[in-house]
Amino acid sequence: MLGDLVGVESGRTTVQRVVASDHGLPPAVETSFEADGQLLGVPVHDLGSYTARLRADGTLSGLGQGVLMSPTGAHASWTGLGVGRFAEGGGTSWRGVIVYESASPEFADLRGVAGAFEWDVEADGSAHGKLWAWK
Repeated sequence: MLGDLVGVESGRTTVQRVVASDHGLPPAVETSFEADGQLLGVPVHDLGSYTARLRADGTLSGLGQGVLMSPTGAHASWTGLGVGRFAEGGGTSWRGVIVYESASPEFADLRGVAGAFEWDVEADGSAHGKLWAWK
């Protein structure tokens, strides 16, 4: 069951590049971003990258990873998997699951929990997202 809203972020795409694929798959687009927000009430700066591949049905399949840190040195790494859709105006809209790993006490409530996320990117590269605990 989805739980409480535990995180919000806003940021922007910093770089994109097209990556060749193996085994006859279409090329993928790798996107890196920076975002600031709050996770479990802790201010965070998030650095991440994800790779998106166009699927035959017109949706996108994405896999990403990143690290985040707080001003006090608390930190976590994350891995995510999602499905995206092209949005009006040239952006993308993603929905998926994210898992965190951290030894920092500030993020102890993330241990053993999957997060369900929304991540929306506008055509100009600005982005915002929300994360709910999935217990």
